Amino acid sequence: MSSDVQTATGGTSQPDMPLDPGGGGLRARLGPLMRWESGLVVLLLATVLMGSQLSSMFLESGNFFYIGINVGEFAIMALPLMLIVVTGEIDLSVTSQLELSGVVMGYLFAHGWPIAAAMVVAVCLGAVTGAFNGFLVTRLGLPSMIVTIGTLTLYEGIAQVILPNTAVGGFPAGLTKIGLVPIPHTEIPYSIGFFIIFAVITAVVLHKTPLGRSIYAIGTNREAAFFSGVHVKRIKMGLFITSGILSAFCGVLWSLRFASARYDMATGLELNVVVIVFFAGTAFSGGKGSVIGVVLAAAIFAGVQNALTLDLVPAQNQNIVIGSLLIASVLIPSVADVYRRTGQRLQDLARRRL
Repeated sequence: MSSDVQTATGGTSQPDMPLDPGGGGLRARLGPLMRWESGLVVLLLATVLMGSQLSSMFLESGNFFYIGINVGEFAIMALPLMLIVVTGEIDLSVTSQLELSGVVMGYLFAHGWPIAAAMVVAVCLGAVTGAFNGFLVTRLGLPSMIVTIGTLTLYEGIAQVILPNTAVGGFPAGLTKIGLVPIPHTEIPYSIGFFIIFAVITAVVLHKTPLGRSIYAIGTNREAAFFSGVHVKRIKMGLFITSGILSAFCGVLWSLRFASARYDMATGLELNVVVIVFFAGTAFSGGKGSVIGVVLAAAIFAGVQNALTLDLVPAQNQNIVIGSLLIASVLIPSVADVYRRTGQRLQDLARRRL
């Protein structure tokens, strides 16, 4: 196995912050402080400080519930999407899978199905839509970005055919309360509770198992991983199916939280999931990403959005901030990479002169 794949499978998954172009001394001295997650911790603290300055309500215990509930489903969907991006692929159809599954659950419930059965069918449908994405990418070899842009429209179109102009509601009150009340004796929304569970499972799989090391290896060097015995297509297919299942699960949560299901209930919100994934330090080219990065990025995203809302900043202006976060998440690692390569060239030049 090449040294690149060994690095990827060893779990050193995050891009470093800019290094000293004169040599590796500064990097060695600062150690963990140079990691991307360290920067996210600083940004999270800055977000808390900003929020407290913009509104006295920001640090109130009750506000933490609203911070969490507005990011819960996006954070859940960001976990499998991060894994997909680590392998060098992407899934932009997550919110349309959410919509389709929510609509199917609502349609079945409106036609007399027990709510539990309708929920199970909706989640199983997510496995089907995820498998379809995976089939087009892994078996037909189509670019995942093009494929999932297409299925983004396809799944939403199917949802619109099922429920063209109406919203389905009337779900059991005991279930719709998940969007109105926190987990008992806490200020944690149910969606964040599920996110914590899924995050722990994802972290264990990604950072502590051979499967996780294989995921990193695929993104770092697909050919080397394949010739090392990694089942590249099978793993990618599994990740797309997992993404579909969790997106469908979020469709169930979303529909119950708003007590209704519509074909366009999450249209355009896929950008929120993408921002969390890339702001977490996940490399677009693959091979780098971590669960703790997703957790921190989701917290920053939710905190910034809540602070701006409390400050009565219009939604369109908030989109400027979201877009800026996405650009920064791509730009900063690129600048760091150029800085690192420049330092390496200077070192090579110094050796030649010696």
